[in-house]
Amino acid sequence: MSSAFFIPSVNLMGAGCLTEAADAVKAHGFKKALIVTDKVLNQIGVVKQVVDLLAERNVEAVVFDGTQPNPTMGNVEAGLALLKANECDFVISLGGGSPHDCAKGIALVASNGGSISDYEGVDVSAKPQLPLVAINTTAGTASEMTRFCIITDEARHIKMAIVDKNTTPLMSVNDPELMLAKPASLTAATGMDALTHAIEAYVSTAATPITDAVAIKAMELIQAHLRTAVNDGQNLEAREQMAYAQFMAGMAFNNASLGYVHAMAHQLGGFYDLPHGVCNAVLLPHVQRYNAKVCPERLRDVAKAMGVNVEAMTAEQGADAALEAIQVLSKDVGIPAGLKDLGAKNEDISILADNALKDACGFTNPKQATHEEISEIFAAAM
Repeated sequence: MSSAFFIPSVNLMGAGCLTEAADAVKAHGFKKALIVTDKVLNQIGVVKQVVDLLAERNVEAVVFDGTQPNPTMGNVEAGLALLKANECDFVISLGGGSPHDCAKGIALVASNGGSISDYEGVDVSAKPQLPLVAINTTAGTASEMTRFCIITDEARHIKMAIVDKNTTPLMSVNDPELMLAKPASLTAATGMDALTHAIEAYVSTAATPITDAVAIKAMELIQAHLRTAVNDGQNLEAREQMAYAQFMAGMAFNNASLGYVHAMAHQLGGFYDLPHGVCNAVLLPHVQRYNAKVCPERLRDVAKAMGVNVEAMTAEQGADAALEAIQVLSKDVGIPAGLKDLGAKNEDISILADNALKDACGFTNPKQATHEEISEIFAAAM
């Protein structure tokens, strides 16, 4: 079988690379940016830092800081209106997954017209989005380099999955200096999101030797550095290694896709407006217990990547060790034990399972599930 590998054409990594990104923007000849971000990053001065770098290079900027933690269709429409009113010729996303996804929605509709809901599904758009430079401030979602765009439909209370090569940013920027001092809870959630990306890509039916290599390395780095990044937010080395880890996890799932953890987490986020990374972290061991029925040897590899000595273990024992290692890491970084702690309710499981199965149609879980099995996984995670 053939396979495709998607990634931005330029990816800047390492301390201080934000300045290089500003130079690259000037070299492209862009004139006016719509910066898509959130109010917190605007208030603490991170947005001004970018605006000033652009101004020094004679590039104007208009700021849209209305992105919500789970970006909505309304956010996309508001940002698009600002872009059109100011005749911006490119977009900068600044933040974590939420600003990146919102910016992708804005840039895609700016080029293709209509509403962002028109592009739900896989490769629906006809034309590339407006050029997008994605500047990352968290180590988790990898949305700065993927073709995935997740937007909440407020009316339906669901998250729409837009998987489209045309949403791939022109350039990604991972400067760990922008990630210093982020709250421990955010660091933990985004780090566990990255671990989920790596594991789901590794057990995916669309995995390749390329995605396997980066997925395993991402797991190793997360195991080695996430606890430090959570406990010492100013540790630049831990921040930089987590930036590499989440980027490699993004390389993996951007090409091998995802599975039921994300299909289920999307429903929790859309239904209850819950943090995506935390939902992933809670669901991850429960979904992998289900997957272990068909790919225990793959999960044995996961255990090894997470520091477990698996030499004397069978595939099944190794899979159990992987589940334990995931749960230990989650506990160590302060992830809640169950979905009930987040406000999820048992009476909603049936509709959550229905929507998860619909969402999972574009994903590549190693074992196909029934409504009853997805419901059982939700119940176990409660």
